Amino acid sequence: MTLTHLMPSLRRSIPDPLDLRRWPAHTHATVDDVVVEGVSLGRLAGWCGTPCVHTRDSSAVVVVRIESVELRADGALDVWVDAELHHCAAVLAEARLIGRSSTVGDRRVALRPATDPAPDASLPGDVRAGDLLVVPCADVVRLRDVVR
Repeated sequence: MTLTHLMPSLRRSIPDPLDLRRWPAHTHATVDDVVVEGVSLGRLAGWCGTPCVHTRDSSAVVVVRIESVELRADGALDVWVDAELHHCAAVLAEARLIGRSSTVGDRRVALRPATDPAPDASLPGDVRAGDLLVVPCADVVRLRDVVR
């Protein structure tokens, strides 16, 4: 549990920490973006559209756009994204909202489409259609691996 999880209002002044073992080398977070080797992933998505992939050595990150959000009976959210993340070695527990900082507490989230709809990520409870998410992958990913 981190300080930004306990007090989400701090997200506007300090970034959520990253588990750097799960992200490519030379990655750091800002309050509303993730930067890999000097490349803003929010800006990359603006240039390339989504989904988009940034590969570094033996790892990668995928940027996706949320298409819709549905509340499940168990209180978790089904978050539908514009990519097939189950075809890559996505580390869904490290998924991050980029493009804006949220001061809303986290909720359990199932990133869909997926064959197993079990919640596998934690994102701010106010995620909505149009938001950008970035997900690290434990292996090299090509765009064709994630495009629907």
